[in-house]
Amino acid sequence: MLASTVQFDREKFKEAILLLASYCPPEELGNVKLHKMLYFADMMNFLEEGRPLTGVDYLKQKFGPTARHLTSAVEELAREGSLTVKEAEYHGFFKKDYVAAKPFRRSRLAEREVTLLEEVADFVRGKTARQISEISHNAAWDAAELGEVIPYFTALQLVPVEVTDADRAWALETAKVHANASPF
Repeated sequence: MLASTVQFDREKFKEAILLLASYCPPEELGNVKLHKMLYFADMMNFLEEGRPLTGVDYLKQKFGPTARHLTSAVEELAREGSLTVKEAEYHGFFKKDYVAAKPFRRSRLAEREVTLLEEVADFVRGKTARQISEISHNAAWDAAELGEVIPYFTALQLVPVEVTDADRAWALETAKVHANASPF
């Protein structure tokens, strides 16, 4: 496995958590969905910008990717008085509800990043925790063993690749030009 050269931005990670907690109604944001929202946002940002949004490590777990530092970041936010976490009964299970007690700082997140987080939240909120866990079991998740870090570059496996006739024609033409080119 390649070593990670991604820099984790803990403060940005905490602000992304606060943004999601303030954007989503508590009944629509539990622990599973929070992990998946952060994962999808980081992977989508990697695809679009060549770098993740927060840089947190995601571990392959049975029910999908989990953010390595989520528990400690949530605890920090709670100690700071920025986030309230409550356990609620939900269909016979206990679910964590996240409520932002203070607004996130827009200075830590670019407008494009805010939009990405909100779009990912809208996608995830419309699914059950089970559905979103199944969706997260994708090619990137498959690239790691249980308990291992999922490398960001595996996000490239999430993009469908289709070679078109135009692509083939371009490749043939380019090959002909280079085959006939003089090295001098």
